[in-house]
This record gives sequence, structure tokens and C-alpha cells, in this order.
Amino acid sequence: MEIEEVTGRIAENLEHLKRYTATPGDGCTRLPFTKEAREAAEYLKSLMTEAGLEVREDAAGNVIGVMKGEDPALPCVMMGSHYDSVVNGGDFDGIAGAVCAIEVARQLKEKGVTPKRNFVAVGFCDEEGMRFGTGYFGSGAMLGNRDVEYCKKFKDTDGVSIYDAMKSYGLDPEKITDAKWPEGSIGHFLEAHIEQGPVLDAENIEIGLVDCIVGIQRYMVTVHGRADHAGTTPMDMRLDAVDAATKVISKIADWAREKADGTVSTVGYINTVPGGMNIVAEECQFTVDIRSKNNDNINDIANRIRAALDREVKAMGGSYDIETKLVITPVNLSQEMLGIMEESCKAHGYSYKYLPSGAGHDALEIGQVLPTVMLFVPSKEGRSHCPVEFTKYSDFAKASVIMTELAEKLLSE
Repeated sequence: MEIEEVTGRIAENLEHLKRYTATPGDGCTRLPFTKEAREAAEYLKSLMTEAGLEVREDAAGNVIGVMKGEDPALPCVMMGSHYDSVVNGGDFDGIAGAVCAIEVARQLKEKGVTPKRNFVAVGFCDEEGMRFGTGYFGSGAMLGNRDVEYCKKFKDTDGVSIYDAMKSYGLDPEKITDAKWPEGSIGHFLEAHIEQGPVLDAENIEIGLVDCIVGIQRYMVTVHGRADHAGTTPMDMRLDAVDAATKVISKIADWAREKADGTVSTVGYINTVPGGMNIVAEECQFTVDIRSKNNDNINDIANRIRAALDREVKAMGGSYDIETKLVITPVNLSQEMLGIMEESCKAHGYSYKYLPSGAGHDALEIGQVLPTVMLFVPSKEGRSHCPVEFTKYSDFAKASVIMTELAEKLLSE
């Protein structure tokens, strides 16, 4: 097996997948349960079939390809990433990891490996949470963490619930719990991904060995005031939702800076109602995304936000609601699997570095309960979640070689 051949296959697959976007010429927009997601899912199925895998789509929209082992009852080795994207995102985030999982299956077959247990390649549905403000839908469903009520609860900005979106996509949300894998059926989980940060590219390092992934909490806050005329309502007689909300928003980033240690917090969405230039807003909605390797840091910032909302809303005379969208704790990844990959890097002469992941991944959800590992490849200038996101196809090829050797060892045990 030549690395050039592997590079060519990955390049062909990813170049093809670039066409499945709702924003041609302006990055990848492939939101869950859309036409673009369906097209990408069907293409992944075709690649899995060509690689000789047994292919199916589960009740959550995950695309699954299985290489049968001698004893399929043994806990499998699973590898994959997601096939959805953010709005105007990049062409490699998530989907390259799904392609690399299929490539690992190809290489195992080419090497004549007869696995003792199943190898499973997966393209996960809706990791990003962009459409419904959640995240890790497919991987969470696989672990049994998604149910019908969850699907009905969360809606996109058009008021379409996950439940209804699934039906329009050809899935039955009433069967979402069928996506759960029996306890003990998954032995190890592997994920290859672009770094989405600048470290590997800046230091000219080929492989990132990810030793931990940050925890994440996400909230939607709605501050309720009263709509009034902007010119005739005195300042001391207003119930201005924006005034109260922004006094809290202005502190959130500084609270993360206080924590340091890589802690970050982001207000990425703000909406006012009724949204007129000459109307005091009766409602202000905003999102909060808090991340850290230290879960105490996340909890403290979340508590500060609630305390500040209590204070500002009381002073204003209105009220507020806070909806929890996601709570997931930091996870340390498998030292055993990291050690195997480190030895492979040395054997191939690939430069490598241990580093944390500041972004969440399906590995974060799965790593809460199963032995999990991640491998990063460089992102040019650290850019991601934008159209200029770029990684060399040869870097993905190197990642697939390292992951194949790890999978081969795990499959033989």
C-alpha cells in the first residue's frame, strides 16, 4: 500500500462530498435532516459498500458499515465522525473523519486482516447541533441518550422540531431508541479529525495525539421585558429586555478570561423582539457556550450568569427563562491507545505532539462511557468553521495509516 494511493482515494472522496452543500461557493452548509445531508449519507453508504462493508442507516440517521469479525458477539472497534456541518463551514470538519474510517476499513482489507471482532465505520448525524442548538445527536442516540421527548423538545429557528425534521428526512422519530447499541457491544471508539486550531500547523507537526477533550455547556437565555415607544418612554420607566440582557452578556467573556486554563465562553446568537429601531425590546434572546478542561470552571461561569440575570432582571422589573441545550463533562482519552499511536508515529517517522481538544466531537459524547481516542491533523492557520478551512489530503492519509495500525492491534485482541 502506497501513501500516494491512499491520498488519492481520500482526495477523490472528499472532493466529491464538497458538492453536497446548500451554499455552493460559500463553504459547506450541510445541516441535519436536509437534502444535502441525505446526499452525503447516501454517498457514504456507497463508499462503505465498495469497501466491502455491510451497510445500514439507523433510527437516528447514522450511517454504519460493518466489517465482520470471527466472533461478532465480541465488543467491536468503532471509528467515525460526523457528516453534518455548520452554516458556511469547511469541507473537512467531521466528514473527513468519516471518510478516514472507511479508508481504514479498506486498508485492513488490503492487508488481509482477519479481525477477531467487528470493525465498524460510522458517519454520525448532527454532531454540530447547529440547526437545533443541541449537539451529538447521532452518537448520543447510539448510547441511548436520545428519546422521543428530546426529539419533540428542540426546534430550529423556523420552529421545526427534530421530531418533524426526522420524519421529513425519512426516519421514524418514534423509533429513535432503536439506535441504542446494547451495553458492552462497543469496545473502543476511534476518531480522526482536523485540529480546528493553529498549533500543529504553526509548529509543522504532522499528527496530534489528543489526550483530553473539553466539557461543554450550552444555554438559550430569554429575557422578558415590555415593548414601549423609544422616544416617549422615560429611561426610569422602561422594562428594556436588551438593557438587562447586555449587562449580563458584557461580563461573560471576562469571566472566562478570569478562569484562564483554556476556559472559553461565547455568546454567538442574539435576537430581539419585536426588533424595531424605535421600539424598546420586550424580549432579548441569546445563546451561551462555555467550554473548559475543568468542569468546575464551566459550572462557576454558568452560576454567575444565573446570578447576574437574577440581579439585572429584578432591577429592570421583568423576568427571564434559561433553557439548557447541552451539558457534557470533559473527558480524558485512552492512554493505552495513545501509546499505540505514538509508537506508530515513531515507526513511520511522523512528527507528533500531545494536545487537548478545545472543540467538542462525537468522541466527547462517546468518551464519557467508553475507551476513546482521537487523532488530529493540521488545519491551515488554524482556520475552521469557515469556507477557507483547509487540510492537505496527504495529512489525512498519514492519519489513516496510524489509525489502521491501531485498529489492527485492537481487532486482534
